[in-house]
Parts: sequence; structure tokens; C-alpha cells
Amino acid sequence: MGSMEDYPRKQTHYPLNSTRSKLKIVFLLVSSNLLTIYFFSSLNPLGIRWSENGPRIHLWDFDSLRRELNSSRTQVAELHRRLATSNSLLETLLTELGRVHGDRPSPDDLDGWQDKLSGELKLAFGPHKLPFGFTSQLGSDELFPSLGFACRGFQDELTQYMRYEIGGECPVDDVFAQRLMLKGCEPLPRRRCHPKTPANYADPSPFPASLWTIPPDTSIIWDPYTCKNYTCLVNRGKAPGSYDCKDCFDLAGREKSRWLHDDGGMDYSIDAVLRLRPPGTIRIGLDIGGGSGTFAARMRERNVTIVTSSMNFDGPFNSFIASRGLIPLHISVANRLPFFDNTLDIVHSMHVLSNWIPEVVLEFALYDIYRVLRPGGLLWLDHFFCVGSQMNSTYVPMIDRIGFTRVRWDAGRKLDRGIEKNEWYLSALLVKPRA
Repeated sequence: MGSMEDYPRKQTHYPLNSTRSKLKIVFLLVSSNLLTIYFFSSLNPLGIRWSENGPRIHLWDFDSLRRELNSSRTQVAELHRRLATSNSLLETLLTELGRVHGDRPSPDDLDGWQDKLSGELKLAFGPHKLPFGFTSQLGSDELFPSLGFACRGFQDELTQYMRYEIGGECPVDDVFAQRLMLKGCEPLPRRRCHPKTPANYADPSPFPASLWTIPPDTSIIWDPYTCKNYTCLVNRGKAPGSYDCKDCFDLAGREKSRWLHDDGGMDYSIDAVLRLRPPGTIRIGLDIGGGSGTFAARMRERNVTIVTSSMNFDGPFNSFIASRGLIPLHISVANRLPFFDNTLDIVHSMHVLSNWIPEVVLEFALYDIYRVLRPGGLLWLDHFFCVGSQMNSTYVPMIDRIGFTRVRWDAGRKLDRGIEKNEWYLSALLVKPRA
């Protein structure tokens, strides 16, 4: 004999206003009943006898009156707490009953956000039914495209981002899109349009010459940037003004000597770091906020593959990295690292992981680095910046709390803005311990 599960059941859809009205009515009924019990029974829900503990008003004894009022406030606060708990349990029960009966979540469960989407944005958001139905790998019969949760706070911007001719040319909106990413709308939805192609596109130089060659100006679209050619970017390092990684594009300048010399202090050389491990065992890694990719270029010369994460802050950093024959990764420092657990041999970061990042965000980032490093893998903190009061009170305990083992540790004053600033650098080599 079959159970009720053997028979099709018509799905019930409750309108938003109806569902919320029912919840309010139930809540008012429960609240009214509890208050009635409290005030008119000898034993109220708090286990308090009204006759013994009810407020006695002393018209001329103000101290007694104040004590009685304070006592009453405490009892009322406790009652409110219990009512809130009861309401929460009731809502959970109603939600579970709806799920058991096959009800779909009301639009209110998603703040109505999904129902407000249209066009390409709605398609990009999904979900989409799988052609062959339920699959145990997904645990679902639907596919949900990736979209950052914070995107829900920027519907107008997302709608603008997804406004284009399907199959046509995408808007040149790199700066706009990157700002959305930095607001937490990461990953952005996919688009069904083609990025603008550079006119007279020129192929990159062959490897290994590409590692130290400035690419042709016709290799990228310059619309999003203040500079309109690589000569401007190279000369920017010698000009006044503040820019992100100001001299990174000058491959014949300071970039040419980075990480080649070890001064025994905060400047570590790549060769000295590689010697800490048996030859060939540091093979793959990540450089967080790697500018124009010079760290990866130096490691590539030593047969180590480094992925470089970088943002395009008024410069084509990701395109430049790719032109050198290296691998760029366009993600922000707040994004979860797109690598599986216990896989990377080394993670490096120079300047980017520093005190400009909120402490909680930084701790999450360091734990994420710990996650992707294999046991015995290295974290190279390269000139981590902070002020003196933060070093021992915040960052040293944070690093120790995460569980890294120190292999090398060098701290020193940063004096270019004056000793009174009490600014410090920390360079460290940290190891993820083996079990």
C-alpha cells in the first residue's frame, strides 16, 4: 500500500502579503495570550507570582518606587526575550511546514531581488534546469551561475553592466566593472558579448624574450587608462604624482634587479628562498597583488610557475603580465583564492598584505593562504607594512594564531617619511606545518 508520497501533490503558492499577514496574526495571538497569562494568572511564564513580586506603588517612597520600576523593567525585558524566541521558533516551524508541503520560498525570502531582475541579468542569475534532471554531484536539478552575494546591493549598476547587444561588442567599461568587483560584487555575471579588439593587434614577443620586453601599444585597448601608450606608463615612474605600482612598467629600471640580492635583512632573494627546499620541490605558486608580474618572471626563469593576481588601477596590469608570457588573475584581495586545499608550494605578497586591510579581512585572507598551501609550503610576506604599535599587539599574534611556523623573520623601521611616524616593515618566511 503506497504512502501519500506516491501521489502527486499540487504545489501551493502563497502571495507575499498573505503569508506575512498570517504570520503577524499568529504572532499577535501568541503575544496576547502570553501577556494575558502573565498579568492575570498566579503563575506567569517567568515563574513569578504577581501577588508576591508585582509592582507595589509607594506614593511617597521614591527609592522604593524606583526599585520596583527597575524590577518591572527587568521582568518585561525577559518577557520580550522569550516572546522573540517563541516568534523565531514559530517562523521556523511555518517555513519547515511549507518546505515539507512543497511550497516555493516567497519572494520575501530573497528580499524580492530575483523577481525584479529582467533581460540578460535575469538569465545570468539563473537558476537553469539541467537537461538531464537531478545529478548527485550537484545535489540538485538546477545549475546556479556564480554571482557575488554583494551584487544584490547594486542592482542598478548590474543592470547597466548587463546592457549590451547580444553577440555584439561589449561596452568598454573596465573601470566601472572593476569598481563593482571592489565593492564585493565578485564574481561578476558572465556576458554574451565580445570585448573590443585592438586595431592592428600585434602578437607578443616569443618566450623567453617576452619576459623583459615592453609589448606593442597595439596589443591592448587604451580607453580605460589615463596613459594611451606604454611609453607614458614607463615615464610615469619618473614623473610627480602618486600611482599604484608607479614604476612597475619600467622593465629596464628597478624591476630589473628585484629579488636578485639578499641583504641579510628585509630584502630576500629568490635564490635564497628556493634553497630552503630540495631542488625542484617549489614548482607552483601565487603572487598576491604582483603588479606587472616581475616576481613571476624571475620565478619562471627558475622553472617555477607563478600565477599573479593584480587589479588594473589606471594601468593595463593584467594585459601586461600576459604579454610577458605569464598568468594573470584579475581578482581583488578580498576574494576567496580560486585554488583547492593543500595545492600550492609558495604564496608571495609584497606590500599588498598590510595594515590598509581591515584586521578581520586580513585574518580571513591569511587563513585562506594557509588553506591553499600544501603542508610544508611557504608564505613569503615581503615588506608587510604597519605602525609600531600594531606590530606586537595585532599582527604578530594574528600570524601566530593562524599556525604558521617561522623560518625567517626580519622587522625594521621605515624611515623615508621620518622616524616620528613609527612606521615599520616586516619580511618573513612562514611554513605551513605538516601534520
